[in-house]
Amino acid sequence: MQANKLMPMLALALLAVMLLWMGLFRVDQRQYAMVIQFGQITQVVKTPGLHFKKPLFENVRYFDKRILTIEADEPERFNTAEKKNVLVDSFVKWRIVDVEAYFKSFGGDERLAANRLRQTVNSALREEIGTRTVSDVISGQREQIMLELRRKANRDAAKLGIEVIDVRLKRVDFPSNVSGSIYDRMRAERQRVANELRSEGAAESEKIRADADRQREVILANAYRKAQELKGEGDGKAAAIYSQSYSQNPEFYSFYRSLEAYRQTFRSKADVLVLEPGSEFFKYMKSAGKAAGK
Repeated sequence: MQANKLMPMLALALLAVMLLWMGLFRVDQRQYAMVIQFGQITQVVKTPGLHFKKPLFENVRYFDKRILTIEADEPERFNTAEKKNVLVDSFVKWRIVDVEAYFKSFGGDERLAANRLRQTVNSALREEIGTRTVSDVISGQREQIMLELRRKANRDAAKLGIEVIDVRLKRVDFPSNVSGSIYDRMRAERQRVANELRSEGAAESEKIRADADRQREVILANAYRKAQELKGEGDGKAAAIYSQSYSQNPEFYSFYRSLEAYRQTFRSKADVLVLEPGSEFFKYMKSAGKAAGK
């Protein structure tokens, strides 16, 4: 009898545990949770932890709370104010901020939200690039373009429960059919500048070389002038000494000068001198012989 009463109680307890278990759900810190009953939103959970729902009647949908990224499969083509084509590779950073508005807009489908956001960004990008030159898009106003894109994208995204964190232009380039000619022009321009620099360098080199040659000639001329001055001073002093010696003893001076002449004349054994025996050149040789005979 007691066993018959115990069984229904255990069944009820087990059923209660199962219902309690089915009513509990866990929310991760990286997620939002939305509780839905018969297609109607009954609860939006933003705090992590264990939460309760009506078992069997309510379902739970989870949405990513983290910052998400949308990257283009390939660069998009846009026209600048100069009617020139540029290829722009960009990405968008976004996140869900209003789960209810996001669910009503896209049914919770992240792919639909990414497509809608990409269309919004591309439309704003086409508008911004269409009013700017190639130089502005590539470098001059690139930061301003990205700020304007984020502002315009957020204006549309706010209605959809989305916040655009950032829009970045990774690369701006020309189409392949015009890149070659642009690079050729750039190369030609660089070559022209290089040739100008080489010409200026060659002219400066010639100028420096000419100045060095001029300084060399001036230095040599000054040195030669100085040498001639010193030589003249030496010759003057030598002449003065010779004159003084001659005035003191003319005969000895003549004898000394003759010896110098003999030494210079007979320096080499190969030298040949043809003179008359009575030549004045042998004056002191004869005198020396007479003196020896005496």
